[in-house]
Amino acid sequence: MENLTKAERLKNELDDLRPLDAEAEARIIQKFRLDWNYHSNNLEGNSLTYGETKALILFGITAQGKPLKDHFEITGHNEAINWILEIVKGETVLTKSFVRQLHTLLLKETSYKEAQTADGKPTRRKIEVGKYKTQPNHVITVTGETFYFATPEETPARMHELIEWFRNEKEKPDVNPIILAALFHYRFIRIHPFDDGNGRVARILMNFILMQFGYPPVIIKTEDKQNYFAVLRLADADELEPFIEYIAQNLVRSLEIMIKGAKGEDIEEPDDLDKELALLERSIRSIGKRIEIQKDKSVVLKIFDNSITPLANEFFIQFRVFDKFYLENHARIILNNKAVLGEYDNAPHYARKELEESQNANFSEIEIVYSNNYFNQDGFGSFSYESKLVVYLEQTGYKIAHKERKLISEKLYSEQLSLEEIQSIISNEKRKHIEFIQYQYERATRKS
Repeated sequence: MENLTKAERLKNELDDLRPLDAEAEARIIQKFRLDWNYHSNNLEGNSLTYGETKALILFGITAQGKPLKDHFEITGHNEAINWILEIVKGETVLTKSFVRQLHTLLLKETSYKEAQTADGKPTRRKIEVGKYKTQPNHVITVTGETFYFATPEETPARMHELIEWFRNEKEKPDVNPIILAALFHYRFIRIHPFDDGNGRVARILMNFILMQFGYPPVIIKTEDKQNYFAVLRLADADELEPFIEYIAQNLVRSLEIMIKGAKGEDIEEPDDLDKELALLERSIRSIGKRIEIQKDKSVVLKIFDNSITPLANEFFIQFRVFDKFYLENHARIILNNKAVLGEYDNAPHYARKELEESQNANFSEIEIVYSNNYFNQDGFGSFSYESKLVVYLEQTGYKIAHKERKLISEKLYSEQLSLEEIQSIISNEKRKHIEFIQYQYERATRKS
């Protein structure tokens, strides 16, 4: 087997570089741990991305919109890996209780899983941590056949046989650790001793065996899922060599990474930077909205038609209710501090025409103004009131503010004001005018 031979050669090269610098080794182990957590869980359907997995493990940041169960799977798996990394330094013996303890760390707590009965009916299966299965967990193959794992009754004895086989094989002077670890992985899967988590436990135990012999862990990448399952199916048909060679091939990659790290070289793989970029993009996209349109004349005209004109028309209609209190009333639009010919219904039309015909496309400010001048009731004194909305046309979007320049709304050019937003803006402005008249009334009554 080509990769088996290559892995053994690389292991000798790695041994010549030992002991590794402590900081370099910590950096290598962190990479393996992050990759291992992400890929092993993703293989089993976990929805967290690599970036979300990294954020959860390194910083405790949870991913919005992702199931709590998926977060528990990652943190449980990480705890199990950390435990393995710690005990592998000693002379820990692989036992049945060791395997059950690992399962407990991995799944954390009892849960329920959707399943099917023997006759294909939906049911819920209780998943008890650290305990062997209590119900059959056979699977239906793509051809419709049933593939049988060990029955619940057979499982304790089969696990005892597996552990005894491993102990005997491990002590043989000519043992090949890679073949031993790969075969243990496969034999464990054939038993499928637990109701859930068998794949993850099998990969952790395989890596525990490899690390006991001084090898780095094997990372089965989720992008290679089909090849992984394909060689497992070949092993089910008694063709074990492709599976062993597949494990050796992935071990070669881990050995090459560890040797690079031991030499102080960059241990990033080609897709690592892509993962980092994807994480950065996700973080960036979680803040605000993506800018797709920049300001130009056509964009300004479109926003004027779709947002400013509806706002101005409704503003002028609504504020006519105040005309009865004043002697003079004016509605107008001002472009860059220059009033445009036309009032009320005509104002938006003439403002739009000015925008379209102007040689200066750099309009930065549009004011929508309603002036009520000279209160028409004796005994109140002479006062006027001006309602104003200011639209600021910036490079990537537009803002709407009160006459006091206090911000009301902020939009990208790809967004337009909704009818509800227009009504809300105008209602707030009307409320201010009403409160102003109420204040004048109270002031007048105090004088009298």
